Amino acid sequence: MTTRIAGTKRNYVKPALAVILVFLCLSASFSSPPQEAVERFVDVIDQAGIKFEHTFDQEKRYIPESMGGGIGMFDYNNDSCMDVFFTNTPTISKNDPLTAPNALYRNNCDGTFIDITEKSGMKYLGWANGVAVGDYDGDGWQDLYITCLGPNHLFHNNGGDGTFTDVTNKAGVDDKRYSMGAVFFDYDKDGWLDLFVGNYTDFKIEDLPTFGKGKFCQYRGVPVQCGPRGLPGAGDTLFHNNGDGTFTNVTEKAGVSDPDGRYGLSVISFDADVDGWPDLYVANDAGPNFLYHNQKNGTFKEIGFLAGCAVGEDGNEQGSMGIALGDYLHNGKLALFVTNFAEEYDVLYRHDQPLLFTDVTFAAGIGKHMGPWVSWSTAFFDYDNDSWKDLLIVNGHVYPQMANVPGSASKYLQRMLLFHNKGDGTFDEVAAQNGKTLLALRVSRGVAFGDYDNDGFVDAIVNNQDGKAVVLRNLGLTKNNWLSVKLLAPGHNRDAIGARLKVVSGDLVQWDEVFTGGSYISQGDFRKHFGMAGRTKVDEIEVHWPDGKTETVRDVATNQFITIEQGKGLTKSAPPRKQ
Repeated sequence: MTTRIAGTKRNYVKPALAVILVFLCLSASFSSPPQEAVERFVDVIDQAGIKFEHTFDQEKRYIPESMGGGIGMFDYNNDSCMDVFFTNTPTISKNDPLTAPNALYRNNCDGTFIDITEKSGMKYLGWANGVAVGDYDGDGWQDLYITCLGPNHLFHNNGGDGTFTDVTNKAGVDDKRYSMGAVFFDYDKDGWLDLFVGNYTDFKIEDLPTFGKGKFCQYRGVPVQCGPRGLPGAGDTLFHNNGDGTFTNVTEKAGVSDPDGRYGLSVISFDADVDGWPDLYVANDAGPNFLYHNQKNGTFKEIGFLAGCAVGEDGNEQGSMGIALGDYLHNGKLALFVTNFAEEYDVLYRHDQPLLFTDVTFAAGIGKHMGPWVSWSTAFFDYDNDSWKDLLIVNGHVYPQMANVPGSASKYLQRMLLFHNKGDGTFDEVAAQNGKTLLALRVSRGVAFGDYDNDGFVDAIVNNQDGKAVVLRNLGLTKNNWLSVKLLAPGHNRDAIGARLKVVSGDLVQWDEVFTGGSYISQGDFRKHFGMAGRTKVDEIEVHWPDGKTETVRDVATNQFITIEQGKGLTKSAPPRKQ
């Protein structure tokens, strides 16, 4: 999120194309286009039994009141049904954390949820923002790390009974700064999940900036909240897992301290050059994004500009928020998609060679739909199971004062964008053809993607500011086939975070990775979903495990959930849930 002040943008390279003029002239409509819609996506929050509402503050006078709203979709009790945790943020001026309860919902495995927040021990955590999921102690149960406007919280899962214990201080991960995105990943390949935390601004509740005062507290002449420009950055943190339930801060040694104090928001960990070592990508607000390349010796080298994924093709700083990762071209290279602030454009970085990306946003047909949106969570996911990964983006401005901004195409409440992958490297924006739920105006933030009802179609659960969440159920409406794969590894990284999969069916080859983070300060389902179009059988699934070993499973029928356990092959299969 970037406060727009004349003269504050920094241009790093000369624009290759006059893309700024293009997307400013092609503002997308906030109203429903005149097309007949098919209700493919519907909000079933009432039927699902989820009653969570994010805290409402009408003026949003301080930046933490506009940025929160993460989600974790995870399986805390190992029943193969995705549970959901919502974060909440109280009003800064009231300074009362008890006005903003978080919520944990257990999935009943029948399309409904039950609120178990009181039992969980995670109801009131202060100014909670993001969610990271990972089994940090290797006991087979997924734990949660909740980022906050200091201090953060690490919750140990007490064996799947719905209760969690705050072990932050004992574990040594009590970052007290303004934290947003975080990921668990094994950066040194010792078998234990480490923890990276992205921090935003050095915002202090005891020393609040004055609303609307100063050039970094104005938007087109209208008084708004201050920041992030004009506020000091907070720096990031890397915690090394010691394997005994504790962590050591190795930030400086590893080279990921962010000495310039960029405004970190979302984080994603993936193997960017397929060398078997996990790398990090950080979406920074109002500045260049980071790609930390793992040097295989406990350190990282920041190569965002060299890799072509620090800024967009126009060379300007952007207000980056969310991250998507996926093989949208079927070429085995995981591309990046980054969401940005209004009057910029969300960037599609095609992955051409290891550690070399190219901005193809306009060539892919996405750029012409940019302009007025303030975009947040996003993901590549195959919503119609045709084997090509599509994109969903949720939007919503940060300034309720938008009604007073003269000449702006942006509005405070905004609809979602849905881009359908045409299979030729280009996308069509098709929200209007897929139901009125996508066109409803909201102020959305975090989204967790996953098949929460186990029907074979990927859904999305949205944390909205100023109101109720959305359970965006994908009705499918297609006879295309699919396969969902859960990986289990021996040792302490039980969820096989960092593993890569190659799924082959005839001439169809798809790649994916068990990665952490992305979206916007949220975590989705670790199970990997593959649309298979009309194919009824997968010839082989090639798994590249985090420890470097490779295993192949052959002749697998589609339309089922399977579990592959390292060294044991396919150990479990289940059909979709009957609707």
